[in-house]
Amino acid sequence: MAPVEPIATEGPQQTSGTFDHLIYVLKANPVTLFAFIMFGLLIVSAVFGPSLVPYDPLQTNAANALQPPSWAHWFGTDNVGRDVFSRVIVATRLDLSISVAAVALSFVVGSALGGIAGYWGGWIDSVLNRFLDTIMAFPLFVLAMGIVAALGNTIENIIYATAIINMPFYARLVRAEVNIRRDAGFARAAKLAGNSDLRVLAFHIFPNALPPMMVQVSLNLGWAILNAAGLSFIGLGVRPPTPEWGIMVAEGANFIVSGEWWLAVFPGLWLMIAVFTFNLLGDGLRDIVDPRKRT
Repeated sequence: MAPVEPIATEGPQQTSGTFDHLIYVLKANPVTLFAFIMFGLLIVSAVFGPSLVPYDPLQTNAANALQPPSWAHWFGTDNVGRDVFSRVIVATRLDLSISVAAVALSFVVGSALGGIAGYWGGWIDSVLNRFLDTIMAFPLFVLAMGIVAALGNTIENIIYATAIINMPFYARLVRAEVNIRRDAGFARAAKLAGNSDLRVLAFHIFPNALPPMMVQVSLNLGWAILNAAGLSFIGLGVRPPTPEWGIMVAEGANFIVSGEWWLAVFPGLWLMIAVFTFNLLGDGLRDIVDPRKRT
């Protein structure tokens, strides 16, 4: 009797290339195309921005303090004469780095815990659920504040705190997806073909959990940026004079009443664009990676 061939994914088999499918999704959904363009601009700003900005973001000049937006200073200058545009662009690298590192850490740890609990169940599942319930019993931003306050407001601790509050989302999502599919026909066929439980989980069941997780990743990237900016806004995040969107909004808020609106508006606008882009990106990523949408 011939061995049973394992099936890696559910639904129709892929008959077109990944690149063709990507082009089809971008043409069919202009919002997704716009989101990818904005995401590309953020990446370019993060990678090349610090070397292309017209002014040193840390250089002070009292003679240029509190100048409104002009051709010389597109976003104006702050209270010590630093160019706001240069600081906003340079801050993109730091905020995106914190967000990507925190989400990657929470994705890896949460997926591993959720996959193990969903596949084997039993006491492992019970312990994981109680652990996740403990984390989610706290308001997540308050929990992040407590972690950073206890460990110290360094970039590494901000990443750890953001990863901890995001981890339950991935763990519970993967647990549910794995629990549904662990007894499915393609999983049983893979085991009959001689694959170990760990291989079945990693290469046959887990890929089917990626589409909803891509949406969660995109949303969490935006939430992680907001979390880092919020911690900086209240003084528990990145320390001045480092360019960071939350710090810039906090410093600019003191000058809105006196008419220097640009100090808070432009960093806040850039922060809003980043979060908005990641929210739009989620739907597009779901369509691209979902194996059931490939024809």
